[in-house]
Amino acid sequence: MMHSALPGHPATPARAVAALRDAFVKLKTERQLRNRDVAQALGVSEGEALAAFVGEHVVRLDARFPAMFEEMPRLGRVMALTRNDTAVHEKDGEYAQMSHDGPVGLALGDIDLRIFYRHWASAFAVRDQTAHGPLKSLQFFDAQGHAIHKVYLRAHSDHAAYDAFVERWRAATQEPGLDVVPAAPKTPERADTEIDVAGFRAAWDAMTDTHQFFGITQRFGVSRMQALRLADPHYAYPVETERALRHVLERAALSGQPIMVFVGNAGMIQIHTGPIANVREVGAWINVLDPSFNLHVRERLIAAAWVVKKPTSDGIVTSLELFDRQGDHVALLFGERKPGKVERDDWRTLVATLPSAAHGDAR
Repeated sequence: MMHSALPGHPATPARAVAALRDAFVKLKTERQLRNRDVAQALGVSEGEALAAFVGEHVVRLDARFPAMFEEMPRLGRVMALTRNDTAVHEKDGEYAQMSHDGPVGLALGDIDLRIFYRHWASAFAVRDQTAHGPLKSLQFFDAQGHAIHKVYLRAHSDHAAYDAFVERWRAATQEPGLDVVPAAPKTPERADTEIDVAGFRAAWDAMTDTHQFFGITQRFGVSRMQALRLADPHYAYPVETERALRHVLERAALSGQPIMVFVGNAGMIQIHTGPIANVREVGAWINVLDPSFNLHVRERLIAAAWVVKKPTSDGIVTSLELFDRQGDHVALLFGERKPGKVERDDWRTLVATLPSAAHGDAR
């Protein structure tokens, strides 16, 4: 049960859930907000708000995540959504080639995912009534009630398979409410003077695969942004933050070159690979609005942008890494590439046009 009652409704958990449900419906109706924004306005997580409706249009699902989630291919073509506080990544397609090794999973079809099940805590099937008819989805949350991943059915999805999935994975208890726990505090960043910078730089220079980078940061006890600060400037340098993402998206769309766009959170990374076409600003958001791929990023919340170059057995691999004010990733962009292939020249040329934060010139 959820124990964080709304102000003025501290009584029993059951009353708290009913109060949350009523307040949610009232605010959503009055202000026409998205569910996540309604929950935020009410001071609860999106998962807590959704779980208040279990027994109505929401079904709580069993928490055996790898086995459950690897049934997604049965649903046919769907829309997969992964987000963080700054960026939303939406991909239309089919789940395929799904597997897991312990708590780490993969999906390698149209919907390309890296899955970290240790952060998954709850799951729900949702049937929302909209002006266009019922909208069916599956929604997965972490222990704080933050959304990890969502799966939305389209008209052409396999709705019978979805209904059978919900019945098969329906939890034994369908009581409304959700227990959430505070996030563990971040480990404080060590002082730069405590880091073996020479050793760290030598390890970076000796990389043969981009996936070795995380292990190097762990070995030397550095945060992601600290690693970029301490790297040889040949391998990592900051670029002007304000329009870095827009710059890359617009030029990639103009040239037609295929790129890779990674957006994620602690429990999921979702990847688009291919060309993009329709880049548009709408309000505070910079967007890619293509038939099978949508990206929405609140540009003003990007606090830092870095060009990062990592040695591999196939040569240098270059990325644009975007961070928020907490030092967490907003998004990563690469040129399209596969193991065994050299990075595309047009991607390197594009990245080289980004103005350096230090000097305002292009590298």
